[in-house]
Amino acid sequence: MEVFKFFDVYSIRARLFPAIIAAAPALAALMLLISWKTFELSNVIASLGILVLLWAIADFSRARGRAIEGKLHAEHGGMPSITMFRRNDPTIDAGSKDRYRAFLADKLGVAAPSPADESADLTVADAFYSQCGNWLRQNTRDTKKFSILFGENVTYGFRRNLLGVKVLALGLNIVVVAVCAFILWRTSWDFRTELGNRTTVVLVVAAAHAAYMLLAVSRVAVWDASKAYGRELILSCEQLLMQQTSPTRKPLSAHHI
Repeated sequence: MEVFKFFDVYSIRARLFPAIIAAAPALAALMLLISWKTFELSNVIASLGILVLLWAIADFSRARGRAIEGKLHAEHGGMPSITMFRRNDPTIDAGSKDRYRAFLADKLGVAAPSPADESADLTVADAFYSQCGNWLRQNTRDTKKFSILFGENVTYGFRRNLLGVKVLALGLNIVVVAVCAFILWRTSWDFRTELGNRTTVVLVVAAAHAAYMLLAVSRVAVWDASKAYGRELILSCEQLLMQQTSPTRKPLSAHHI
């Protein structure tokens, strides 16, 4: 679609797709219950309504997703890219993390916390690990060189933003089901008519949509994606260590978290 040209890959997959999924029953209702045989004023209004609805939901999902993100970090003791750098976290082996700390300390121009420093004041150590994460995000913007990292970033953004609109999506679902039930009631529950067939399709979409939102969209799924992204961000040090003697190239595109 031409409209997709105005979005980058991250925006389409991590922001627009959650909005489309959240509004799926409403979109199905607009597409099926409005006649598209001729392009009249109602069709223009419906088309504009779809675009505005998707933009609004995408913006809302990002804001709500960030709010949920902060709560998840608080519940789990911090961002995975910070907690996985701690010496008591076994996700990445200790030898690799020692090399990454030394590499990043050199890039940041500050001393890495020693085991004693980390035990004495975890807050100071976490501040260093936070700087490491910021530096890594800024220096892994090339989505071709760091394609795995970018993929994990997109997955996390998608799940986080979709969770952000879970309640809104289920609310829209209820409204659409109520409208469809009203239409069927007005037609004496006659499913044999064209309108009855279309309304039934919308109800099926609404049922599948509700099942997906209730079963697949959860805080656990978001946290799993967050951990996968955090781990890959730290492991990107390996590639940066191998490339540190290579000529510096200009990054291509940015992460969006």
